[in-house]
Amino acid sequence: MNSLKPMLLTCLKSYDKSQFIKDVTAGIIVAIIALPLSIALALASGVGPEAGIFTAIVAGFVISALGGSCVQIAGPTAAFATIVAGIVARDGMDRLIIATIMAGIFLILMGLFHFGSLIKFIPYTITTGFTSGIAVTIVIGQLKDFFGVTYPDGVKPIETTEKMKAFVQNISSINIDALIVGVVSLAILIIAPYVLKKVPGSLIAVIVGILMVQFLPLKVSTIGNLYTISNSLPSFHMPAIRFSTISASVSNAFTIAVLAAIESLLSCVVADGMINSKHRSDMELVAQGAGNIASALFGGIPATGAIARTAANIKNGGRTPIAGMVHSVTLIIVLVVLMPYAGMIPMPTIAAILFIVAYNMCQWRTFRDLVKTAPKSDILVLIVTFVLTVIFDLVVAIEIGMVLACLLFIKRMSEETHADSWVYTDDDTPDIDEHLQKLPLQIRVYEITGPLFFGAADAIEHIVVKDFTSCLVLRMRGVPALDSTAMNALQNLVKTCEGKGITLVFSHVNEQPMHVMEKAGFVELVGKENFQSNISAALKRAEEVI
Repeated sequence: MNSLKPMLLTCLKSYDKSQFIKDVTAGIIVAIIALPLSIALALASGVGPEAGIFTAIVAGFVISALGGSCVQIAGPTAAFATIVAGIVARDGMDRLIIATIMAGIFLILMGLFHFGSLIKFIPYTITTGFTSGIAVTIVIGQLKDFFGVTYPDGVKPIETTEKMKAFVQNISSINIDALIVGVVSLAILIIAPYVLKKVPGSLIAVIVGILMVQFLPLKVSTIGNLYTISNSLPSFHMPAIRFSTISASVSNAFTIAVLAAIESLLSCVVADGMINSKHRSDMELVAQGAGNIASALFGGIPATGAIARTAANIKNGGRTPIAGMVHSVTLIIVLVVLMPYAGMIPMPTIAAILFIVAYNMCQWRTFRDLVKTAPKSDILVLIVTFVLTVIFDLVVAIEIGMVLACLLFIKRMSEETHADSWVYTDDDTPDIDEHLQKLPLQIRVYEITGPLFFGAADAIEHIVVKDFTSCLVLRMRGVPALDSTAMNALQNLVKTCEGKGITLVFSHVNEQPMHVMEKAGFVELVGKENFQSNISAALKRAEEVI
């Protein structure tokens, strides 16, 4: 099927030398941008700096080669940082590998079963809430390194609240040298985009940070102080797999898969708007799954589409997956040649880079506008998701956020469903419109509006018949859908009417409700002759009955 065809095959049909040069140029520039980000995100994830580059190399290449987008650049992203850090701290690296492989399998299945379009059913308030929450957790997690705070032996906070508590309790141990390097790095990251359009601010900040620590009398922790640096290429590693480990990793795997799907497809949508194209969501999910499996097996961490790097690719002329593949190859060369020098990068500079990453992803303007303009129910979902992401984790936030959003949606829809009786007047009522239809008193008409489902089935209970009523007409032209709970309520109404000797007549039953009624045997119960195509025919049938 075309939806499961890699975009690379389509793009290469009209490929030429000019576009190849543009793709190579864009790929090299994106690799330069990705280098410090990959290292910073790996450290924020609680793994070594090489893991971030391995992820960008392996997952980036596989996802570009197999992906459903022409321009998607994949690699480690900030959205995964706190999740990965928690898994590594609690369960170890092998459990992370297993969870990532399982997430990759889930993603492939999601693509094969065409779940790409279902991601749109996750409310915008939930994605905004957890994205903003993740940004806050990243900032809190980097406060220690930015300020050079020292924790006592044995204090290794995992949860965000624990990190904040540990930072506050040990704030008196601030290292002024680290703070100076952090502030200078942060200033460069903020100013650089306005001054140097072509050179990534993160690269300049890294170079300046290294120079400050190496040539000024500043005592600041560097990556080399905390991690062993290696320039070896990614190697295959298969962890020991047990049933107990797999079952314990399902929750983590599901979280990684859902987040990877959301982030990658969101990136694809943004990219489509920038180059006026159309991505293949199902193929992109399959590619994300394959990329994550490969990343896990070759020393990497979870990966997904990176919006900022994808945008940089587009702005520099990249238009085919070749650019993403060149980005990965470039990083291999950088890994071999320059990786030993990564140990010189100051930790406050890494923290500053992650501060900017968090700011760019936090969507504070969107958050503010939603709080100002959205319905109260949406604001509640937004804030609950945000708070739960910060206090607990993304799994709890998405689960409770989705349940809450669904319940509020059901409530909102149920309020739109109602059954209204036609107004009855007598000859003494003043100002009667001469165009109003005159009906016998024995006929009672109710007009039902809105979907009849389990949340709104009680609307049927509001239908009231009088002692003199002989025929009840239900006008259902405004009912687009009917479920089994509402169907049961209608069956109870039929029994009530039969007990009172009242005939039930239906007018203008739409396709879906009629299908449900036929399947449930309701049409035979009421009688086919009592189902009419419009209100005029239904009223004529009612007059025949009485």
